[in-house]
Amino acid sequence: MARRRKVSSRRTKGQTKKKKQQYRLIDNLLGVIVCLLMLVGLFNLGVLGTFLDNCFKIFVGESYPLAMVIVFLYGLCFALYSHWPHFKKRWVAGTLIAYTGFLMWLQTVMFQRLNLHAKIIETTWNSLSKVIFNGDSTVSVGGGMIGAYLYNGSNILISEVGTAILAWLLMIIGIIIFFALPWRDFLVKLGIGIKKSGTAMANAHEQLIKKRSENVPKSVPASSISAPIARASRQVKDFFTDQEPETPTSPLASAAVSSSPAPASEPTIRVASESQNDEESNINGDDTSSENQTDSEVTLTGIDAKEDDDYQLPPISLLSQVKATDQQEDLRNIKKNTQTLQQTLKSFGVDATVENVNLGPSVTKYELRPAVGVKVSRITHLADDLALALAAKDIRIEAPIPGKSLIGIEVPNQQIATVGFRDMVENAPNNDKPMEVPLGRSVTGDVKMADLTKMPHLLIAGATGSGKSVAINVIITSILLKAKPHQVKMLMIDPKKVELSVYNGIPHLLSPVVSEPKKAARALGKVVAEMERRYELFAKFGVRNLDGYNKFVQQQNDEHPEDSQAKLPLVLVIVDELADLMMTVSHDVEDAIVRIAQMGRAAGIHMILATQRPSVDVITGLIKANVPSRIAFAVSSGIDSRTIIDTNGAEKLLGRGDMLFEPIDQNKPVRIQGAFISDHDVEAVVDFIKSESAAEYDDNMVVTDNEIEQEEQAEEEDELFPEALDFVVDQQKASTSLIQRRFRIGYNRAARIIDDMEQRGFIGPANGSKPREVYKQKDENTL
Repeated sequence: MARRRKVSSRRTKGQTKKKKQQYRLIDNLLGVIVCLLMLVGLFNLGVLGTFLDNCFKIFVGESYPLAMVIVFLYGLCFALYSHWPHFKKRWVAGTLIAYTGFLMWLQTVMFQRLNLHAKIIETTWNSLSKVIFNGDSTVSVGGGMIGAYLYNGSNILISEVGTAILAWLLMIIGIIIFFALPWRDFLVKLGIGIKKSGTAMANAHEQLIKKRSENVPKSVPASSISAPIARASRQVKDFFTDQEPETPTSPLASAAVSSSPAPASEPTIRVASESQNDEESNINGDDTSSENQTDSEVTLTGIDAKEDDDYQLPPISLLSQVKATDQQEDLRNIKKNTQTLQQTLKSFGVDATVENVNLGPSVTKYELRPAVGVKVSRITHLADDLALALAAKDIRIEAPIPGKSLIGIEVPNQQIATVGFRDMVENAPNNDKPMEVPLGRSVTGDVKMADLTKMPHLLIAGATGSGKSVAINVIITSILLKAKPHQVKMLMIDPKKVELSVYNGIPHLLSPVVSEPKKAARALGKVVAEMERRYELFAKFGVRNLDGYNKFVQQQNDEHPEDSQAKLPLVLVIVDELADLMMTVSHDVEDAIVRIAQMGRAAGIHMILATQRPSVDVITGLIKANVPSRIAFAVSSGIDSRTIIDTNGAEKLLGRGDMLFEPIDQNKPVRIQGAFISDHDVEAVVDFIKSESAAEYDDNMVVTDNEIEQEEQAEEEDELFPEALDFVVDQQKASTSLIQRRFRIGYNRAARIIDDMEQRGFIGPANGSKPREVYKQKDENTL
C-alpha cells in the first residue's frame, strides 16, 4: 500500500506540473495574440487594423497610438514571462496622472478649434461617429469619450481657462512622479541662492558706504551721507536674510548708530545668516567665526547608501503556500505513549507523571514531573530504555526544562510536518527591526525569532543535508523582505560557488558573491578596514555605536537639509562554508573573523558562519569564544555536538531542518523545526528586487584580480631571499639545511627559499644525494 501511495503522489505532482506548463503556454499564446493585434492596429493593416483603431479612438481619441503601445508592452511581457509586469508604483501613478492631463488637453484644443463651449459629450460623440462610420479623417476627436467626460466635469467646476491650466499641471506632476524629480531640493537650493545673492548685495552696499565715507571732505559730516545709505543697506540685508529691520527708537539712538566719531567707539552691527559667517569674519577681521564654521562642518565617510524612496519591498505573495501535514496519527498516539512512559519508568522504580504534552512539527514533547526524592540522573540514564519501549528512532531528554520543575522527553513524530516559510512570515510579529528573522517553529508551535543585531554573530554547523543551506536562505530572504538596500548591506562568501550565487545582482550586496579563498580572505580584510574606519568616525564625533552615529547624522540633516548626508547601514557577512577557507587561507581568515567578532557589534557589522565539518580545526577556540550564538543541525556524533554547542543533543536530531538553537542570552539550546523555502521562492524574491533596483557595488569592497596578484608577489619573495641568493652564489652550493643553519630559520622557510631559487632558474633541481647545481656564477650581478 505504501508503494501505491508514493506512485499516486508522484503522478499528482507530475499532473500539476503538466497543468502549469499548459497554463503557461496558453498565457504565452494570448500575449503573442495581443502583440500581433496591437501591431495590426498601429500600422492600420486592413479592416482589422481600422476596427482596432476606431475602438481605441472611442475611449482615448487621438492618443490611441500611445494606448496601443502600452497594451503592446503588457502583451509582450505576458508572452515572455506568463505574468503581468511588476512596474514601480510611481511609474504607474505618474503615467496615469500625465495621461489624464494629456486627454484633457487634447479635448481643450479640440473645442478651442471648434469655438464651442457647450454640449461637450454630444459634440465629441458626433465627431467620433463621423470618423468611425463615415471615414472622415479630417475631424478632430480630442481625447475621446474619457477626455470628454473629464473636460466636461472640469469645465463645470473651474471653467475653460482653469481646465487648460489643470491639464498642464497634471502632465507636469505626472512627469515629476514618474522620474522622481527632486523638485523640493530645487526649490530649497533656489531659496538659498536668493539669500546668498541678497547677502552679497548687502555687503557690496557696506563696502560702498565705507569708500564714500572715506572720500567725503572733512567739512561735510559723515553722518549726513552715510546714514541714508546705511539705512538702505540694512533694509536690503533684512529683506534677503529674513531679519526684522533695526529701527532706532529715538534720535539719540539713531545718531549713535549712524555716526562714527572715533574708530574705538564705532559699533559693529551684524545681521547675518549661517552662510554669511565667513564673509563677515573677513570684513570685521575676526577669525573666531571661521574656526567655529570649520568645526561644525561634518565629513562623513565609509560604506553608505542613499535611501531610494521608490524602492518597494517584495510582497509576501511571491512566496508559495505549503500544504498542512496530517498529524492525526501522532495525536492518536499521544495517549498510548503517555501510558507507556509512565509504566516503563515505574518498572525501573521511578515515580513520575506526565503533566503536559506538546505536539510539535517534528517531535512530541512529554513533560514529566518526578516525585519528591527522585534524582534527575535516574531518568536521563533511561533514555535508551524509553526509546525501546516507545519504538522510537531516538529520544532526547531535556532535564530540567528551563524555567520549569519538569523534565522534557522529546519523541519523534511518525509524520514530520513541513514548516512553510510564507506561513511563518505571515504569523511572525511585525516590527521595524530589519535583521530580526524567523528561524522556524518551536515544539509548542510558536514562531521562534532571532535578532542578528543582538547575537551579535551566529555559527551554523551540521552534517551534509541537515538543512544548513535552507536555513541560510531563510535568514537572507527574511532580511530581503524587511530591509531596504540603504538599511542592510551584505558580503557573501561561497567557496562552493553554487549556494549563494543566486543573490548576485541584488542592490544589498557590497560586492559580487566571493568564491575564491584568497579573494575571500582579502574581502574579510576589507571588512576589518571598514570596521576600523567606522570606529574612527565614532571617536571623531563623540558617539559610541552605529545607532548614536546615525542619530547624529539625522540631526545634522534636519538642521542642514541642503547638505544632507547618508547614514551608515548595517553590514552582514555570510560565509557559507568555513571549512574550505580554513583549509587554504586559515591564518588570514581566522584573524579577520576574530577581529570582526570582537569589535563588530558596535560598528554594526555582524557575521554568519556556516560549515558542514564541525571539527576543532575549523571551529577553533578563538572563533567559538567570540561567536556566542550557535545553531546545531543533525551531526553524526556527540563530539561534533559538543564542538558546536558545548553539549550533547545534536546527534539525536532528525535532520531536514531539525535544529538546536542556542542564542547568546540562553544557557541551554532550544529545539526548533526550521522553515522550508524552495529555490523557486528565493528566485522570485531575488528577481523582484532586481527589477526594483540595480546592484551598485562598493569599489572599496570589491576584490580585484590585480590585488590578489600583488599580494601573491609580495608573499612569494621572502625578505631573506636576496641575502640567501648571495650566499648560495658565493658558496656555489645550495641546500635547505645550509640555508637553515646559515640564517637560523625554520625548515619550512628555508625550503621555500630553495624552491623559489629553483623556480627562478638560479639553481638546479634536487638530484638524490648529489648536491644541487648552482647556475649563477660569482662574477654575475646579483638581483
